[in-house]
Amino acid sequence: MYPEELVLPMRKQLTDHGFTELKSVSDVDEMIANKGTTLVVVNSVCGCAAANARPGALTSLLNEKKPDNLTTAFAGVDREAVEKVRYYLAPFPPSSPAIALFKDGELVHMLERHHIEGRSAEMISQNLMGAYNEHC
Repeated sequence: MYPEELVLPMRKQLTDHGFTELKSVSDVDEMIANKGTTLVVVNSVCGCAAANARPGALTSLLNEKKPDNLTTAFAGVDREAVEKVRYYLAPFPPSSPAIALFKDGELVHMLERHHIEGRSAEMISQNLMGAYNEHC
């Protein structure tokens, strides 16, 4: 587990822009029950989360079409919530960071770490915008 003072700025990068934190199993179950579209960012302390995943997710929200709900859970911190998110991300293996789009509780788009690492925030953003245009 990472200390809260270490991860707080990384959490706030998303929560300051409207993302709701998933901190428990019940939070995740409520998220999956949402009607419409829900973006889930599995946050991480790694460099690719800082340079690519979080900025890419935030920039993607400039798109005309965007998810109805924005959520995040922090790997290495919100352990039970992340495990439950990963349950809903099956058959994809555990990955952090990761970004997923659900529609009416069904996984419709997934970016695993290997889709994030080594790609620019702009590429992540464009990928997500394409998913929003198709599903939102």
